[in-house]
Amino acid sequence: MSVAADEGVWARVIGQPAVVQELRAAIDDPAAMTHAWLFTGPPGSGRSVAARAFAAALQCPEGGDGTCHACRTVLAGTHADVKVIVPDGLSIGVNEARELVRVAGRSPSQGRWQMIIVEDADRMSESASNAVLKMIEEPPPRTVVMLCAPSLHPDDVPVTIRSRCRVVALRTPTVTAIADVLARDGVDPALAAWSAAASGGHVGRARRLARDEEARLARKAVLDVPLRLVSLAACMDAADDLVGSAKEETEAATEVLDGAETDALKNSLGVGARGPGVVAASRGSAGQLKELERRQKSRATRIGRDSLDRALVDLAGLYRDAMVIASAPEGELPLNHPDRRADAVELARRLGAEGALRRIDAILDCRTALEQNVKPQIALEALTVALRLPA
Repeated sequence: MSVAADEGVWARVIGQPAVVQELRAAIDDPAAMTHAWLFTGPPGSGRSVAARAFAAALQCPEGGDGTCHACRTVLAGTHADVKVIVPDGLSIGVNEARELVRVAGRSPSQGRWQMIIVEDADRMSESASNAVLKMIEEPPPRTVVMLCAPSLHPDDVPVTIRSRCRVVALRTPTVTAIADVLARDGVDPALAAWSAAASGGHVGRARRLARDEEARLARKAVLDVPLRLVSLAACMDAADDLVGSAKEETEAATEVLDGAETDALKNSLGVGARGPGVVAASRGSAGQLKELERRQKSRATRIGRDSLDRALVDLAGLYRDAMVIASAPEGELPLNHPDRRADAVELARRLGAEGALRRIDAILDCRTALEQNVKPQIALEALTVALRLPA
């Protein structure tokens, strides 16, 4: 029995009817099935959600009814034959990739397939990509590999890997589709509509804006920045605020995680314990603790970068709105931040379309600088100066 396109696990894939149809066709027709898949799409489009739904449907005898043991365990991340890699640091290293290859070589123990899902596959190092490429070139039987990346650009996915995968392209969900899902989740319809419009097509961001007052206040603080930049001192203050906000978010996210991970590792190594054999058993613990600290530092750096990048995307969206208004005041193009239309109109008046475009370029340059490990304080100070309003 086949599950309808808007039921079961497929109900989680928001605003992607063509993608759902393609994936269901692969399940229903063995000839359309392949061992390597590449899910692409802009942030928030639901790449990993679609991959997990597909994995659940492949393991499910009913094609993804959403209620059976296979569906529930795959979606919960506890299925024995579905391995999901979610990088919490700056990159996916070769050791992680080799572990994937090892797991992929196993025969399924419970399900119909052995599955590997790699979220943010664009973070794979060159050596990790080579290891994954070899696995795709020589696939073990009954194994399916699913990679998720923003685009098909060689910077995101090597051409050698892309050419050996079946590509599933997701698009940005519509505001209406996102609002409908939030409303079904119990969010007030007015708040659901606002959150969907303010999310930039990012489903996860929409959910956070709908449920978290702190997220709404953080967005407001970022979008207040452009009209604040009337002097050099104001530019420095704005940079301090943006960097400080990212630091606070990082500390809040890592404080509990780091402590729990460190305590668990120390307990497993017997650090601080006494008795015969303890010294020998704990030998080498310093190296393991140092490796854990390295991974935790990498994760903190990634969280901080993601926080700043989210702020930069919001800023770019507001300047884009100003450019649209300056270019076509009577146009009907939708705004990225419809609730901040008054700010966009004022920026359009003071900057014009060309000035808004230059500031978008400056934001893109700042994003590149952060990815190239320029210190956030320096990158943000340079940016806010470039965004300064004309006298």
